[in-house]
Amino acid sequence: MPRGLAVIERRPTFAPFANPDFRLLWMATVISQLGGLIQTVGAGWLMTSLTTSHQLIALVQTSTTLPIMVLSLFAGALADNFPRRSILIWSQVFLLLASAGLAALAWFGTMTPWTLLISTFLIGCGTALYNPSWQASMGDIVAREDLPQAVSLNSMGFNMMRSVGPAIGGAVVAAFGAAAAFGINAVSYLPLLGALIRWQPAYPESRLPRESLRAALSSGLRYVAMSPGLIRAMLRAGLFGFGACAVLALLPLVARDLLQGTALTYGLTLGAFGLGAIGGVAMNGPLRARLRNEHIVRAACLSFAGGLVLLGLSRSLWLTAPALLVCGAGWVMALSLFNVTVQLSSPRWVVGRALSFYQTAVFGGMSVGAWVWGGVADMGGVALALFCAAGALIVAALAGLWLALDELGGISLDPVGPFEAPPLRLDLRGRSGPIMIMVDYQIDEADVPEFLEVMQERRRIRRRDGARNWALLRDLEDPDIWVESYHVATWVEYIRHVERRTQADGANLERLLALHRGEGRPRVHRMIERHSVPAPGEMALKAPPELP
Repeated sequence: MPRGLAVIERRPTFAPFANPDFRLLWMATVISQLGGLIQTVGAGWLMTSLTTSHQLIALVQTSTTLPIMVLSLFAGALADNFPRRSILIWSQVFLLLASAGLAALAWFGTMTPWTLLISTFLIGCGTALYNPSWQASMGDIVAREDLPQAVSLNSMGFNMMRSVGPAIGGAVVAAFGAAAAFGINAVSYLPLLGALIRWQPAYPESRLPRESLRAALSSGLRYVAMSPGLIRAMLRAGLFGFGACAVLALLPLVARDLLQGTALTYGLTLGAFGLGAIGGVAMNGPLRARLRNEHIVRAACLSFAGGLVLLGLSRSLWLTAPALLVCGAGWVMALSLFNVTVQLSSPRWVVGRALSFYQTAVFGGMSVGAWVWGGVADMGGVALALFCAAGALIVAALAGLWLALDELGGISLDPVGPFEAPPLRLDLRGRSGPIMIMVDYQIDEADVPEFLEVMQERRRIRRRDGARNWALLRDLEDPDIWVESYHVATWVEYIRHVERRTQADGANLERLLALHRGEGRPRVHRMIERHSVPAPGEMALKAPPELP
């Protein structure tokens, strides 16, 4: 077993179901997902009757995923700064209204290709607002040790519905039309709304003011940018989404053109994809116990590529279904692993934003991929587009040679604890600043190489948590004295910076304390900057007149 995986795999797969809140929300979410999948069939098949353009048909997928790519960052900042339950409730209300409007347009026969794309775009906007708060709420519902199982169970629930929902959707569309499918989806939001209203999470109180939207986006971006493991996971997710989205984007064309089928055929093919995904969930635990994360992702990419090739060659549902089973398993194995990696690599204060960046990467890849593969299908046919997408997935697998995923270890990202500010003789307000921090270390000459190595990691941690203008200084008169310095904008931002330290960061501090040779702990200077240089207007008043 790879090092660090024991912590992830020790809990039973169904352990989160012991939590009544998770159980109720899971069941309500499954009902909502069933409605969403029925609507997906209705929208995809309706577009095939409104236009003959392959690209417009593929853009139904893009219109749903593009807003998730564009709005996820904003939604992630909201998820980390406002009560997530409120965001979830209001986004569900918006989705209900948008779906009801779509049903009305279809019912009265006023639907056009662009009206359909705009309507599905609005539904995508509601999903973009909902997803970061929902995924980040897993840590509010279940214990951290149950988080991987909760993510897998959510994936299992969705793919259970994917195995039956599209077939039901195909039957509904064939019998009653697309308007009925849209109406069913609108009604399916009601149980989830009720479950969310009933759920009463206990959010920890914060003694600090809420970050502004700009500051929240900036700190989230900084954290992700200074976390190499997160960057690798997101890049790989984007590459995978670019190639893998060919299935969902082109499946209506596969059913219509390659299989010469009907809406029911489209629903059955989506159902086969969902059944494969359920198999992927079942394989996740055993595979993670035996293989490294990187090996699982490579296997998922390559098996998906093989499934796409078989899909492009097939002209029979009996051959297409096994290909989609393989694709479905690869889909859920890769994406659930990316999701868990991001969640377990992010502390709670930034997990919503980290997930939003992840969603931007994966759905951005899907949006671009759907547009590209639709264009290729227009130029060279559906089979050629599937073969090209398979090539993109092979590239995604090879990218692991440079962007290998980290193993999911047992490091703790819980905060060290609330910061107890030292007694201050100055009367500071929260917005007072800028604040300059200086930390004095005494280091023996023989320990300097190791000290510099530790301080390199220290610099990354400081900057990741909000420090600016970080510098390391050495005293010219006493070379054993080293000074670490950095700035934060205000006193509140300094407290926020300190409270973002995690228990995993403690190893770096312990190494520094072991190298420090001075009496007691390194001395910390906390200073507020005050500039005595005259302001530009004052300098102009005092300047002597120029000579003629």
